[in-house]
Amino acid sequence: MTVEMIGAEVEPRLDWLALTEALAAGHALPRAEIADTFLYRGQDTMLTRSALIDGLGGLVKCATVFPGNAGHSLPTINGAVTLYADQTGLLEAVVDFHLVTKWKTAGDSLLAARHLARPEARRILLVGAGAVSRSMVAAYAAAFPGAAFTIWNRSAPAAEAMARDLGVTIAPDLAEAVAAADIICTCTMSTQPVIRGEWLRAGQHLDLIGAYRPDMREVDDTALERATIFVDSRATTIHHIGELKDPIARGVISESDVQADFYDLPAGHFRRRSAEEITIAKNGGGAHLDLMTAAYILRAARG
Repeated sequence: MTVEMIGAEVEPRLDWLALTEALAAGHALPRAEIADTFLYRGQDTMLTRSALIDGLGGLVKCATVFPGNAGHSLPTINGAVTLYADQTGLLEAVVDFHLVTKWKTAGDSLLAARHLARPEARRILLVGAGAVSRSMVAAYAAAFPGAAFTIWNRSAPAAEAMARDLGVTIAPDLAEAVAAADIICTCTMSTQPVIRGEWLRAGQHLDLIGAYRPDMREVDDTALERATIFVDSRATTIHHIGELKDPIARGVISESDVQADFYDLPAGHFRRRSAEEITIAKNGGGAHLDLMTAAYILRAARG
């Protein structure tokens, strides 16, 4: 069996809306078996994620997150993705790690926004000016045509570069930008909340992407208390990520406050229930989402 090597050259064949449909279809299959390992050294993280889905195959993804690399002009996130055939377990493809991560991360939150944001949403605020934030511009534009994007970032040069490269508008004041937005997307490495619940208004949707460790938060307790909470995967968020783990431990919210995850899509539970409610979707990722994304990329590579 020939092992396919799939790199960034396949990206022109990929489509954001088609990916969200592939993710939704993946969650209609039998529930994934997943396992994660996390290793920490100071601010450095080594994460290995594996998934097996009956009818789709298997995947192992190893990721390293070394924030200090930024000071040496090196990527802060690196790794490898291997994809295994469903019926035989043979190595089927090695897929570019950054390609899978980019499309999985943005596609994950785009799928949430397609079900939770109001259809007429067009004012989108991006908090953070890194690679994930940049990819969200293209992802959101596919589902919300004519959207106007605003960027807020702690570092002015990064925001200016993104504004110059992508034609987005820089927000001078975060609170005012939050109040004006229909969709708020946080893509930060913050360990302290950057979004305050008192800034929110009825009908908004928030996609929280950045926090991935137990010590990380992007929104405060008030935001969680005011919103209806959704996650991409209960298994990879509730007991692992500070955004939910910390306030649950302190009794601010409970596990039952998480209304649905993507496995509730077929039953119709992952949805906005009124025009006035504030919705929050926590993007925690998971190897099953990497598997669904990598399988979609492999199909696209094969034409």
